[in-house]
Amino acid sequence: MTKVAAIIAAGGRGIRMGAATPKQHLTLGGMTILQRSVAAFDGCEQIDEIVVVLPEPAADFPPVSAPRGTPLRTVVGGARRQDSVARGFDAVSPDVTLVVIHDAARPLCTADLIARTIDAAGRHGAAIASMPTHDTVKRLAADENGGRFADGTLARKTLVLAQTPQAFQREVLADAIQLGHDGLEVTDEAALAEHAGHRVALVDGDPRNIKITTADDLVMARQLVRGDEDVTTGRVGFGYDLHRLVDGRPLILGGIEIPCDRGLLGHSDADVVCHAVTDAILGAAAAGDIGQHFPDTDPRWQGASSIELLRAVVDLVRTRGFDVVNMDVVVVAEEPKIGPFVNRMRESLAAVAGIDPARVSVKGKTNEGVDATGRGQAIAAHAVAMLRAPHGTR
Repeated sequence: MTKVAAIIAAGGRGIRMGAATPKQHLTLGGMTILQRSVAAFDGCEQIDEIVVVLPEPAADFPPVSAPRGTPLRTVVGGARRQDSVARGFDAVSPDVTLVVIHDAARPLCTADLIARTIDAAGRHGAAIASMPTHDTVKRLAADENGGRFADGTLARKTLVLAQTPQAFQREVLADAIQLGHDGLEVTDEAALAEHAGHRVALVDGDPRNIKITTADDLVMARQLVRGDEDVTTGRVGFGYDLHRLVDGRPLILGGIEIPCDRGLLGHSDADVVCHAVTDAILGAAAAGDIGQHFPDTDPRWQGASSIELLRAVVDLVRTRGFDVVNMDVVVVAEEPKIGPFVNRMRESLAAVAGIDPARVSVKGKTNEGVDATGRGQAIAAHAVAMLRAPHGTR
């Protein structure tokens, strides 16, 4: 059985970017460049684990996560890219049989490209994403005065531009990395594999899978992301839920247990925040409501974790081509005050939805003593969610 690990190379400082922050930690469409790259591999069903290689000291940089739950670990990189990949390889589980390497600076990689590269490496031992060159390529020469001149024209039809992901059967990558340890210096692992005598198959790459090296590259990537959102974003759903407060139950809101002497009564854990968000997402996708998917007459949902029900609904709408863009939640409660727990709730909801916490808002309100909520007998939640919809379904 093939077990696949992904190594995300994010150990560089991005000096050519000219920014104070390493480029992989700059934002792109509400997420860091690194988090976007990780999310692509987290969303690929063939990936069993992810190793992220970070600059030293890694603790200085924002945490990275796999919202869909792929096991993820981080390691500190080395002086060169190939050293960082070697350290990532050392951290891969012993039973992994195929390894995919990807530059974090290519955040627009797709799960489809990852899967095709993995499949090709499984057949041939090694495979890389590549693009044909449409420009005429000249060999460069310089004279003693520093002048630059063309020194011949290369046959364009024999040339391709290498991208990542690059995938290798474990023993092929081990051979390649050993050459690096022996002193051979190259710009990617495919070159090491070639020097080790292995054939590297070529997979059709993606013109959008650009590498962000300079500030101009980041501008282009942001335009691509903004263009996607302009064309495809626009499905909004609304959700509401209310449960009574009773003694002897834990109070769970947004997947977080809140210290309180009472909790919400319900068939599941009665998390009104998750229930409202779940209905908002289902509503935006026109996919029914929480009662249809998880009826309180079904014993399977007795005591169920509502954050896990929300996770199931996020997965459901993804199968229909939708992704969560952002969500906004209002919690109506007299007690307890939820202010101290808002950030944890935002992080919890964002992790399940696969988005940055900056795209999740949670606010607390009271009902000014009016009705059961105002008298402290219940807690209610209102939620709005926006989904990015497939083309043609706006």
